Amino acid sequence: MIFKFEPLYFQRVWGGRTLEKIFRRQMPKEVAIGESWDLVDRKDFQSVLISPQKSKITIRELLKSNHPKIMGPGWDQNMRFPVLVKWLDCAERLSLQVHPPKELAGSLKGEPKTENWYVAHTWADSGLFVGLKLGTTKENFLQALVDKKLESVCHRIPSSAGDSILVESGRMHAIDGGNLILEIQQNSDTTFRVYDWERVGTNGTPRELHIDESLKCIDFNDFEPTVTKSSATPIQILAECDHFRIRKFKANANEVISLKASNEQCMIINPINSDIKIKNIEVSKGELGLSPYEHECEVRFKESGDLIVTDNFHKPVT
Repeated sequence: MIFKFEPLYFQRVWGGRTLEKIFRRQMPKEVAIGESWDLVDRKDFQSVLISPQKSKITIRELLKSNHPKIMGPGWDQNMRFPVLVKWLDCAERLSLQVHPPKELAGSLKGEPKTENWYVAHTWADSGLFVGLKLGTTKENFLQALVDKKLESVCHRIPSSAGDSILVESGRMHAIDGGNLILEIQQNSDTTFRVYDWERVGTNGTPRELHIDESLKCIDFNDFEPTVTKSSATPIQILAECDHFRIRKFKANANEVISLKASNEQCMIINPINSDIKIKNIEVSKGELGLSPYEHECEVRFKESGDLIVTDNFHKPVT
């Protein structure tokens, strides 16, 4: 048993059409799509179950009616699903931004957000801005902001397919153009923009900045973090934090791997470059599957490829 959901697409000034080209997605025509939210349980946005009966069941309704079977013991049916999963098509550079740490989020009327980036594809001169260059002070940063020369103090890492990095709350960051990224994050939508490279939005006017809030949140001791590079091992831990664990599984064509037994914690499954089958249900590369608590999960790979698996966002009480 596996649940799949309809993606929610969002136009962004920095977006493109890469999801259509690589994953054969059917998307809104003639607009730059920057984000595809593939799993979301928020008041304003809801994932809708892909159902043979064509019924419009949201993830909120699904959890309220079936939470013991999906999440396992100890789950409060009124809690929102704790993880939000999206694809980011970064045809151009995103804004320089930060998410508020837990201890500041409430006072800034926001939510904390730790996220992980998995780089699925790159092109052009791709890279990631993460943290500060060694030795940068808050005063250096403020002067660079005034001079509009923030690239001089921001740490930029060239990116390659298979790279992964954890972006914790308080870490300043921006995704440069040329990246297709799977972002797995806390269920939050609070972002403070500190700089947007003198760009205008889709309406032709400069996008809103949140400089005061950003300066309160940025960790000015966060110097030159590194990415986790792809390894040849069958199982690789990409990220492990208080909010989730992310692993990458490698397999050959027609290989079957067992991810979980029945009555084990719920998992999120993202095939990257091979279609997979779970029982008789196909999950295409670029799609998302949710494996519920009550069912085992064995995956057959159609081609040699990589599978991203997210868990530890809820550990059932036994």
